Amino acid sequence: MRAFTALTWMELKLFAREPLTVLFVLVLPVVILYVLNGVFGTSPPDPTVWEGLDSVDFYTASYVALIAATTGVLSLPVHLAGYRENGVLRRFRASAVSPLVLVGAHMAVAMLSATVGAVLVVVVSFIGYDVALPSSWTGVIAAYLVVLAAFAALGALLGVLMPTARAAQGMGVLLFFVFMMLGGAGPPREVLPTALARIGDAVPVTYAGRLLRDPWMDRGWDLPATAVMAGLLIACGLLTIWRFRADARD
Repeated sequence: MRAFTALTWMELKLFAREPLTVLFVLVLPVVILYVLNGVFGTSPPDPTVWEGLDSVDFYTASYVALIAATTGVLSLPVHLAGYRENGVLRRFRASAVSPLVLVGAHMAVAMLSATVGAVLVVVVSFIGYDVALPSSWTGVIAAYLVVLAAFAALGALLGVLMPTARAAQGMGVLLFFVFMMLGGAGPPREVLPTALARIGDAVPVTYAGRLLRDPWMDRGWDLPATAVMAGLLIACGLLTIWRFRADARD
């Protein structure tokens, strides 16, 4: 536990020194949310788009999900892939500290930074656009933890699969724009071409947003979305462990 705490604190300081990552996680979502609300914020609720919600309510929950996803696919993989590239993980295998402890520290930092970004988005939306606060805080927090853990696990898997930090960064940026444009955090999915809308059905941010919006708007709990996010968490976690064991045998 002491090693985990020390590594988490070290990785948190390293994260704060990465201006590009901080920009993507904390600043860019707020800017894009501001733009979207400026474009759609005065529109009355339309039952054919945004699930019949006010656009600001729809996008705020969607961007909370997007921040968790962005941290998972952009921040975490770059650091882990860089450590693999530079032989840090190999040195951890030769020490008394398991490489999985390092991965856990990275996941903890990613989850903490995503939470800061999520709180910032909600506060800005509430002050600037009078967004509806969650009807069920317990449900939203539970959904958020599932989403957060799932994307952290995805990031860990990408980090142990990508050969270099540069490759991980390129993949992370690509996934960020796919998640934003097709996962419900950009143009309304109802106005997308049919082919793109179908691709959006395979994007995990789509289900993360649904999982958050339902308790947020007092619409119960989305079991299919829960199954998708839980499946992502379990699959990525198991594959990450498998990859570490495979590397240890080599």
